[in-house]
Amino acid sequence: MDSQTVALIGILCIVLGAFIGVLTYNCNRDKDVKNDASDSAVIRTKLDNINAGINIDIKAQEMRVTGLSERVILVEESSKQAHKRLDKMEGIIHGN
Repeated sequence: MDSQTVALIGILCIVLGAFIGVLTYNCNRDKDVKNDASDSAVIRTKLDNINAGINIDIKAQEMRVTGLSERVILVEESSKQAHKRLDKMEGIIHGN
């Protein structure tokens, strides 16, 4: 073979190698984009689940606070009535 043929084969190999490299890059890039999108969807789903759980916990906490508030009101009313009865008893004992 002469030097021109060897040079032509070398150039063809370089061009073919570059073409294969570009195709491989594009293929891997598409896979990476798909993997990133999939990972992002999984993360988003997990965050949504965490958010839903937190919202449920907050609602349960609000219900507990409301229940306690109602009980405190009842205890305060009962305490006022008890103090009135004690004041009456004290008045009877001291003769007022």
